[in-house]
Amino acid sequence: MKKLIFLTLLLCNFYFSNAQETGSFYGGLESNSQWLQTDEGINFLAPEDQFRANNYVLLNYNLGKFTAGMQFESYLPSALLGYDPIFDNQNGIATYYVNYKDEKLDITGGYFYEQFGSGLILRSWEDRQLGLNNAIKGLNIKVNLTEDVGLKAVFGKQRYGFEESEGTIQGLDAEVNLSNALKLDKVDIQMGLSYVGRNQNTNGVEAIPTNVGAYGGRLDIMVGDFYAGAEAIVKDPDVIANEGVISSNKLYDGTALQVNAGYAKKGIGVNATFRRLENFSFFSDRLAEGNIFNQQVINYVPGLTKQQDYLLTNIYVYNPQPRLIIESFDQRAGEVGGQIDFFYTFKKGTSLGGKYGTKLSANFSYWGGLDAEYNIENRWYKAKFIGQGRQLFRDFNLEVKKKLSRNWSSAFTFQNVIIDKGIVEGGPLGNTTFTSNIAVIEATRRFDNGKAARFVAQHLWSEDDRKNWAAAVIEYNFSTSLAVYVADNWNYEGFNEIHYYSIGGSYSKGNTRLGLNYGRQRGGLICIGGVCRFVPENTGLSANLTVAF
Repeated sequence: MKKLIFLTLLLCNFYFSNAQETGSFYGGLESNSQWLQTDEGINFLAPEDQFRANNYVLLNYNLGKFTAGMQFESYLPSALLGYDPIFDNQNGIATYYVNYKDEKLDITGGYFYEQFGSGLILRSWEDRQLGLNNAIKGLNIKVNLTEDVGLKAVFGKQRYGFEESEGTIQGLDAEVNLSNALKLDKVDIQMGLSYVGRNQNTNGVEAIPTNVGAYGGRLDIMVGDFYAGAEAIVKDPDVIANEGVISSNKLYDGTALQVNAGYAKKGIGVNATFRRLENFSFFSDRLAEGNIFNQQVINYVPGLTKQQDYLLTNIYVYNPQPRLIIESFDQRAGEVGGQIDFFYTFKKGTSLGGKYGTKLSANFSYWGGLDAEYNIENRWYKAKFIGQGRQLFRDFNLEVKKKLSRNWSSAFTFQNVIIDKGIVEGGPLGNTTFTSNIAVIEATRRFDNGKAARFVAQHLWSEDDRKNWAAAVIEYNFSTSLAVYVADNWNYEGFNEIHYYSIGGSYSKGNTRLGLNYGRQRGGLICIGGVCRFVPENTGLSANLTVAF
């Protein structure tokens, strides 16, 4: 209630102090709901709270150089299945802010989102599909000292449900355009330096540090069609925890290194990325390490693999492994690997391009655990820079997109995946590794007046895990506003030969969209932008309503 009164008074003050100016309100509403039903076919028993809903109302007001806003959230009677139970039966104003911005200064008080560099050292952001909102409540100041030098400073506590984290975050970031300073016309060079620290009460335990800092530097260079960048970070020694319990009082430091390079011009592109993470989990509460809901995470460590779009290509996905675990049979120290992307367009009129041209893309990614030696008795480990750690994930995929005629277009995808089963299930690593091959054929027929039909056929071959799968999707757009679909994901050689069927559609008008679907949800990882959450198998009716204003 105090938050609402404060924001109301603040908005009124903006309005009356600038009575001759005209401000504007904007925002949106999003409602996601489920009606879960018992389904013996997948051994799913509907919970007591069969109806669940996540609702968000965002309201902003802008008046000249000032902007203020708030977000109301409701999770009644419970949050959607697979979201952190901390949201269950909660509702209220979740975030609010006031911002002033001109050409030199950008300052925000309240809740804010920020990122230093690529986010490897700090990123606060919101993704409602992941149930992730790690906004920082405090002060965010950005200053453009000159045309070539910018500074950022953050201070505050991270959001945790409707409360704040135990630890306090402070950070500084400086970015400099060296090209102008060195008067280089044909080379673009950007340099950045970052510091992010967590301050947290130790409750009198002297062996645990109160302050844990991370220090990073980055350099990005672009010359013509070529670009390259590198970012390196070191993290102060800290304790390690697992699901809310500190493993021991022994301290371990952490490191991160990411390097990328590429070449791009019209019709062709190549991009390669290498990353090595050693004990590089960073949370606003030291006890949050090991949680499966992406809560209180300070930095952004996505899975650097191709983000897939189809039912079967999303079964075996990679979830990053930056953690250090010593006192367990499932020992690990981090990950090392990378990916390379290749894009090429065959020109129109050539033998492979045909009348409309042909687009080819390929991706290869490999991730392994760090090669390390462990001593459980003395609680120490020693990791090699790369070494020959166990393979966690290897993916090769090829995609061809071809427009066949004025009305028909097609796409073909092939993927070969080798994955550690612990990645898929979130369990111990190194027990079982298996291979799968996936093929996808997609065709789209466009008609007049916005009508279109889309057909997708998919198959997955595997001798392990749940064996073979087949899937199909048929989608029809009656107009640019109304679409319906039916889909089936059939594990025809697995246990019980399960069909994960789904039927639904969406209707849009102006800034409003309503989507409905009924069916079975396959359990496992759901990944967005390389960040994943686990979802249990379930059956029910889902609805999504979004309104922008």
